Amino acid sequence: MKTPLPPLCILLPALVLSACKPEAPQMQPPPPTAVTVAAPVKQKVKEWDEFTGRVDAAKSVVLYSQVTGYLMSIDFKDGSEVKKGTLLFQIDPRPFQAVLDQALAQHEQAKVKLELSRSEYDRASKLLDSKAISAEDYDTRSKAVREAEAGLRVTQAAVDKAKLDVEYTQIKAPMDGRLGRKLMDVGGLVVGGPMGATALTSIVSLDPIHCYIDADEMTVLRYQKLNRENKTASPRDDQIPCEMALGNDSGYPYKGVIDFVDNRLDPTTGTIQVRAVFENPLPERGQRALQPGYFARVRVPGGSDYEAFVVDDKAVQSDQAQKIVYVVNEQNIVMPRPIEVGPVINGKRVVRSGLTEKDRIIVNGMAKIGPGMPVNPITEEQAAKAQQTAQNGGAAPGTAAN
Repeated sequence: MKTPLPPLCILLPALVLSACKPEAPQMQPPPPTAVTVAAPVKQKVKEWDEFTGRVDAAKSVVLYSQVTGYLMSIDFKDGSEVKKGTLLFQIDPRPFQAVLDQALAQHEQAKVKLELSRSEYDRASKLLDSKAISAEDYDTRSKAVREAEAGLRVTQAAVDKAKLDVEYTQIKAPMDGRLGRKLMDVGGLVVGGPMGATALTSIVSLDPIHCYIDADEMTVLRYQKLNRENKTASPRDDQIPCEMALGNDSGYPYKGVIDFVDNRLDPTTGTIQVRAVFENPLPERGQRALQPGYFARVRVPGGSDYEAFVVDDKAVQSDQAQKIVYVVNEQNIVMPRPIEVGPVINGKRVVRSGLTEKDRIIVNGMAKIGPGMPVNPITEEQAAKAQQTAQNGGAAPGTAAN
């Protein structure tokens, strides 16, 4: 049995309604990600080798006494700076002054004895001519003069020794520098002499000041090669400029020279000791900037200047064992570019190879991109203007996310 067809009056409204039904909207692709790009800059580059080191005094002395006695006074403040010849300690000089007075008196006696011996010798010479004195008496008086002369020299030596001992009771600064703390109090017995002497304090020089670094074997070999090729000077023949920074310095404010390289490589560490010299003047107010014992960073020119590209260091990425940057091609597509990098100089990374002046390198917005993605590149100037507009309350189209 056939099913009857619906009447035309029912089908016609249904067809009209289906023809008027709107189509479903199609999804629009998202706009390209905005990124900031910059061209690599070509400039002359000076490479530096960086080392760690320790600041040390050019001269360091521990003060001892050369005579034994009781300490009468201490004439300095712990940790103060002094000039050469400044009185630091005073040992009781009275026993030594008494010995000096005794030596002076004996010296006077020796002078009188010599004068008497010479007078008797002169008379004996005249009497010998007239045969009024025997040759034996003449020889005795002649030798008495020589004995008196020797005695005078002995007493003179005793006087000199006693004068030195009196001078040694005043212990003075042997050089300009900064003192340590006193190791003996007033009233204590100071033991002097070459054996078992009492240490009194220490003093270190401050200007100029040294910094010692340890250069590894590969760096030493590279410098030797550069020296043979006349691309750098030898520290054993010339003073090589260097720069130093302390732990809280962002740059390298201290300028100096390398003046010494040790004569052998330490086989246990594979390094050789190198010394740099820096000026360390005393400011009008405050203390000197460099003090012995400070940790320091030292950099030395690694060779002659050369031309290379530099880019923002944040644009350089790591891809396994190689370094890359992301560049934008003519179709505004992101492409990775392998590069050979050098050191970072003033926040810019040296690129030895892999770039051209026409490349557009992505420096901002790398968090949302990947190889092959389309992007909307804007220059750093445009990004700065957009950011300023946004800060002033306007829209900032095309800004790149970090």
